[in-house]
Parts: sequence; structure tokens; C-alpha cells
Amino acid sequence: MSSADKYKSTGVDLDAADQAKQRISAAVASTHTSLTVGGFGAFGGMVRIPEGMSDPTLVMSTDGVGTKVLVAVAAGRHDTVGEDLVNHSVNDILVHGAKPLAFLDYVAGSDLQTDTLAALVEGVARGCRNHDMSLAGGETAQMPDLYHPGHYDLAGTIVGVVSEQVALLGDKVHAGDVLVGYASNGLHTNGYTLARHIFFKDLALDVDSNVEELNQSAGDALLAVHTSYYAAVYPVLDKVNALAHITGGGIEGNLPRSLPEGCGARIEKNSWSVPPLFALLQSAGKVDEAEMFRVFNMGVGLIAAMNKDDVTAVSDAAGAAGIDTWIVGEVVAGEGVQIG
Repeated sequence: MSSADKYKSTGVDLDAADQAKQRISAAVASTHTSLTVGGFGAFGGMVRIPEGMSDPTLVMSTDGVGTKVLVAVAAGRHDTVGEDLVNHSVNDILVHGAKPLAFLDYVAGSDLQTDTLAALVEGVARGCRNHDMSLAGGETAQMPDLYHPGHYDLAGTIVGVVSEQVALLGDKVHAGDVLVGYASNGLHTNGYTLARHIFFKDLALDVDSNVEELNQSAGDALLAVHTSYYAAVYPVLDKVNALAHITGGGIEGNLPRSLPEGCGARIEKNSWSVPPLFALLQSAGKVDEAEMFRVFNMGVGLIAAMNKDDVTAVSDAAGAAGIDTWIVGEVVAGEGVQIG
């Protein structure tokens, strides 16, 4: 037995890894921009800082897509969670006013086939191309003693840039600011442990089951790609005082992260229509409404604080990008978030 065969017998196939790298290389090359330096296969990825920006400040974030990957595995559809990862990360740095520059992905699993690995990275690449961002590097690791065969985790790091003098840090917010909510298109990448329990245990569905209340399959509902708000928000950042990405923890857990000391928020929960998916999860899972708002985005994926005179311009920009918005509340003196 050769050394390569010995390694393969333990669960790591170097020949298959080389085949995956060929497809991954094409996906990475498709994301190269004018700021990209170097090529595929280097030990580190490089991108230039855009010219003409005063006080350029890097904004970085690392995240994953959680147990949404288990839905992808069950459905055998691996080309969307990579795009989820990119969009989620773009939103996380957008709240500080940053333009995305580069992305790095990390895939770790066991007995991952070439098509699976390639689909994951191709999804990441698609998300990067949509934001004119370079996929500057990444890592794929086969770890058979750590993951069940065919299972994987997916994470990534984004690097963006903003001029420090215009970065959104929460210091522009004041009591009386209007809060505008941006529509989500589903769970995005949060609350999947509870959602999977309700769908696959309480309701005894599988990924191919038709969900009459949603007029789609369970898999389609749960794998809807996380919305990116970049095109809706970036053109009007100068009219926004703060942004909050509504992820794990819901409105209550995320909106205060964008508000300065001494400012809280009042949210009117009847100011938007909660999508049917959340109503189904609440009723089928017998979940208290307060917990629903703590776990899920409830149909609002981003909240912006602004002066009331800027609401029309901000809402028009979102509409031009195909995203619905609503006035969902206001900034008030105090602390925390009141949802009523």
C-alpha cells in the first residue's frame, strides 16, 4: 500500500482533493477584481485598498451559517449556503458603512465529494461576484474523525473598507430618529436548530414535503438565500445614522448594538406583516411570541435609524433594489428595546 493509499484508507483522499481544487480554482478566478493581487494557490490572499479614500479603515467580520448546513445536506443542495455566508457577512460590515473588498472561506467536513466541495465554493464565489468582491483565499479540510461522513461546517471572513470619518459607529443617533425595517426573505441564517426541530420533528416533514401554508417545499422554505442589503443601503448611507443586522437574538438582541448609551428603541410589531413561515413555526412549535422575537428576525432583516426627513429617500433606494421597507418604530431616551 502506498503512502497515498494509506492516507485514503483513513478517510482523506488526496486525489479527490486535487480534483476539487481544479473546480474551486475556476470559481475563485471568477471573483477577481481590479483590486486583486496574486493568483490561486498562494499561502495568503492579497487585495489593494481602493484609491482616493481618505482615512481608509478596514472592517472585518467572521461568521458561519450554523445548522442551516444540515438542511443543505438533507436536501443534497450545497450551492446556496455559500451565498448565504457571503450575504450575511456583507450585511455585518455594511452596518458600519463598509464596502466589501475580500472574502476567505473555510469548509471542514468528512468524506466530502468533489461536487459538494465545488458547489459550496461556487456559492461563495457567486456571492462575491454579486458584490464585486474578491474571493482571496480559503481552506478546505477533510476531518473524518471530527465530522460524520458527508457532513461539514462552513464559515468565512470578510474584509471591507470605510473612510473613518463617515463610518457608522452609533454616535449620530439621537432620540426621535425614525426606525425603518427592511424585509427579510425568511430565516436567513439564524434560528435553524429550533426551525429544524419544528419542521422535521413536530411536523414530521422532510425536505421534499410540500408545505401547504407556504406553497413550497420545506427545503425551499428553509434554504431561501439570506438577503443582502448592500444594493438597497449603500447608495444612501449618508442619510442613515445607524444600521442593525437582525441576526441571532432578533430585534431585541441586535438593535441595541447600534445605539449609543442613553438611547433605546420602541418597536411597533404591527407595523409590518409577519411572513407565513414565522406564523407556521410559532403555531406548530407552540412557541411563545416573545421567544419568536428573540430567536428569529420575524420578517425584518435590517433596521436603519435616520432623521424623519430622510425616510422617503432611504425607502425609495430600497424599493429600487426590490426590498420592501416599513417605519417600524423610533429611537427613544433610555435603554433596551420595547416591542409592543
